[in-house]
Amino acid sequence: MAGKKTIIGQALPNIPWQDKPEGYSEVVWRYSGNPIIDKNPLPNVQSIYNSAVVPYREEFVGVFRADSKSVLPYLHFGRSRDGLNWQIEPECIRFKSDDVEINKMEYAYDPRVCQIDDSYFITWCNGYHGPTIGVAITKDFKEFHQLENAFLPFNRNGVLFPRKIRGKYIMLSRPSDNGHTPFGDIFISESLDMIHWGRHRFVMGAGGQWWQATKVGAGPTPIETTEGWLLIYHGVLNTCNGFVYNMGAAILDLDEPHKVLYRTNRYLLNPEELYETTGKVPNVVFPCAALADAETGRIAIYYGGADTYTCMAFTQVDELIDFIKLNSEVF
Repeated sequence: MAGKKTIIGQALPNIPWQDKPEGYSEVVWRYSGNPIIDKNPLPNVQSIYNSAVVPYREEFVGVFRADSKSVLPYLHFGRSRDGLNWQIEPECIRFKSDDVEINKMEYAYDPRVCQIDDSYFITWCNGYHGPTIGVAITKDFKEFHQLENAFLPFNRNGVLFPRKIRGKYIMLSRPSDNGHTPFGDIFISESLDMIHWGRHRFVMGAGGQWWQATKVGAGPTPIETTEGWLLIYHGVLNTCNGFVYNMGAAILDLDEPHKVLYRTNRYLLNPEELYETTGKVPNVVFPCAALADAETGRIAIYYGGADTYTCMAFTQVDELIDFIKLNSEVF
């Protein structure tokens, strides 16, 4: 069923999709075939999760976090005809760079992929004397050119907007430390050249409801809608048995995206299924990518389950926006 053309963007008729189960009342629902990538998917790879997917030439491609059996994470390229069944290359991506210092990558995890004009930018948590935001560019997913790290260590969850705003690239991130961080707030930064980043502004912080009281972090590339930028994010609760990662959403101003218009006061999805509650890190729902069809309003969300599996969930944009507004902190 077609939506109200709320999404500003292109039609994606081959978006992976599964209708909401009959009688299901929540706004986001899981794919019945989860996980779409199971444990030990490749030789010498124990798990693939927290990864990024985009449409590309009538199919789908992705940059995947693959944890090796030495437990170090690296980035691998993959492709799929349907967005559900993936062929992932067994060797990690070899980034090219004009500066050998930039290629000193200790580890790489939690990538995002964002198309801006005819280029695709990859951002990830890059190991360079601690976690920072690595940046690379490709036009064909064959050659990947690594740019300068966006920020000083320590930083996580670098997420680009899919177009320039006021002539500048815009990135969300979460300043961090070198541990499992007491820093829990999202900031926004801008750049003229994807190299030098500044004009940092606070977007939103942890706190309020318990499900996001410890920290929040940007998830997939924001989706442009007539109501504002739709940001799907993770919110973390610290319990007596450890962290619990949940999925939330907010709407940001189109022209000044550091301004939050609405933000959910309850989660969209929290760990309930076995592939979310049991794994290397229990109780994790971690959204990293989303596909959106402007014609029907369908959104397919890729998320990591328990730092072990790649999973999918679905929502309808108008229903989701109505939910955010109804269950919102208003700013």
